[in-house]
Amino acid sequence: MTEAARQTDTQSPPAFGGRIRELRRKAGLTLQTLADQAGISVGFLSQVERDKATPSLGTLASLAGALDVDIDVFVATPKPADSITRAGERPRFSLTDASLSYERINTTLPGGTLSSLIVHIPVGYASEVTAHVGEELIMVLDGTLKQTLGAASFVLNPGDSLHFMGDTPHSFANIGEGPARLLWTGTSPRLIGRSPERP
Repeated sequence: MTEAARQTDTQSPPAFGGRIRELRRKAGLTLQTLADQAGISVGFLSQVERDKATPSLGTLASLAGALDVDIDVFVATPKPADSITRAGERPRFSLTDASLSYERINTTLPGGTLSSLIVHIPVGYASEVTAHVGEELIMVLDGTLKQTLGAASFVLNPGDSLHFMGDTPHSFANIGEGPARLLWTGTSPRLIGRSPERP
């Protein structure tokens, strides 16, 4: 990066609007309600969400409090190296029954709502039917899965993917002769599995 580009980048104000709007909608708040809780005008909040105005640090703190998040959601900038996970180095974890195991693919980004896991599925496993808020995208990495989505069922082989809304009842089963691996990515507020314990 040239010095001129570096100076331009430094002088560019951070864009908070998209994060604030996404968190507000996720919390089910109107512009007016959030503005009232943060002690600012609804007109100013509307401008902030459209990146037409830059809030002060104090206003950001008020918005963070009203949205029940830490102010780092708006001001922290992760290092690129902190966003990398390496094959063979990701810790695997499981729920108490240990039938499925997981590798966490996503990292922690300020304001991030995306979760991603590699799910290791043993032979013969069949999940319960579930429905929840959020969007899901799955891709089979290894094995053969039967994915049920509402009244429809699909057989998915390696490289096949399915993108759907989580509020449609869905389930999956390993119908192959060996273990399967599934890449799961979603915006669901729930987190599959517990956080792996750090040594």
